[in-house]
Amino acid sequence: MQLQGKKIILGVTGSIAAYKAAYLLRGLIKQGAEVQVVMTPYAKEFISPLTLSSLSGKPALNSFFVASDGQWNSHVDLGLWANLMVIAPATAATIGKMANGICDNLLITTYLSAKCPVMVAPAMDLDMFQHPSTKRNIELLRSYGNLIIEPASGELASGLIGKGRMQEPDTIISKIIDFFAEKKKLLNRTYLVTAGPTHEKIDPVRYIGNYSSGKMGFAIAEHLANLGAKVILVTGPVAIQCRNSNINRIDVVLAVEMLEKCLKHFEACNGAIMVAAVADFAPIITETKKIKRTSGNYFIELRPNPDIAASLGKIKLDNQILVGFALETDDEELNAIAKMEKKNLDFIVLNSLRDSGSGFQYDTNRIKILDKNGIVQAFDLKQKSEVAVDIVNKLIEMEGGITERF
Repeated sequence: MQLQGKKIILGVTGSIAAYKAAYLLRGLIKQGAEVQVVMTPYAKEFISPLTLSSLSGKPALNSFFVASDGQWNSHVDLGLWANLMVIAPATAATIGKMANGICDNLLITTYLSAKCPVMVAPAMDLDMFQHPSTKRNIELLRSYGNLIIEPASGELASGLIGKGRMQEPDTIISKIIDFFAEKKKLLNRTYLVTAGPTHEKIDPVRYIGNYSSGKMGFAIAEHLANLGAKVILVTGPVAIQCRNSNINRIDVVLAVEMLEKCLKHFEACNGAIMVAAVADFAPIITETKKIKRTSGNYFIELRPNPDIAASLGKIKLDNQILVGFALETDDEELNAIAKMEKKNLDFIVLNSLRDSGSGFQYDTNRIKILDKNGIVQAFDLKQKSEVAVDIVNKLIEMEGGITERF
């Protein structure tokens, strides 16, 4: 039983494919999982709560409270209880509510409270699945870190033939088993990740910085942690929260502070991914009082900041992997290769500001990976959560392991 001891929430929505939830539930139970079913009100029109309760050995929850005695079904407790939440089938309506935080039923409030990973198995007609609003909502779910189990193609309830069929229960169970196996892939390994900008102080209210949001670095840290690794995340000032408890977040402001923390922790790590957009220069003098506006020009003398990746490259051991990032505007590959060699990197991730939808502030990114062996891999524009998978896969490959995308 490959899911022994796993606690899974199975969300069931109002789709003709809801009958498959019974087979999915039975398969999960056979694999040793403990399953709590949460239904939407419309799901009850397609499959009986009694059927699902009988299979799971637990009441199939479908409302916030039991009207007869006022017993409360706590979505918060459910969100803390589970190791995984699987919504299968997921209708266009439920996907839209999940994407936009419309919590008008127990399933959506449980989803918003869930501290565990979430898998979503869409089920709908061809035209609904292809509609721009559905595509946008699914991409939003991906950007939140949810795992989408792509629907299959075939004959649909409408009689049309195309993509939209919920994947078969055996396929979904295999993906769940693979997911938990993936969570052990980097067990007992530790990685250092840097993220965000640095803010180099001019005076108490002003600084030199850049537009980095930290999204790429945090996505990489989360994916490493989801694979079982311990992650030391050294981040500049960003408005993002960590989700995985395997991440030890260390907040800094200045480049010299980031360097100090990286030097402190790197020796104990299996590798480091240097995603932070560190300011290249810092003021030589930081004023202790706010600088007042004058009619004349004001000059700030700058000094170069330390190169953190290069500093780690000088002390890197043969069994450590060091990864850098390059954001370029011209001669991209030549500049990236030069940086990789200069800083003793194992591979470098190249971004170009000429690529639409890529770089600072965006939820998407288009990258190339160039490694020290001369291999160049180009990737399409993707959500940063998906880009993180590609980067971590390359890390594992360089370490001698092989992994496949979910």
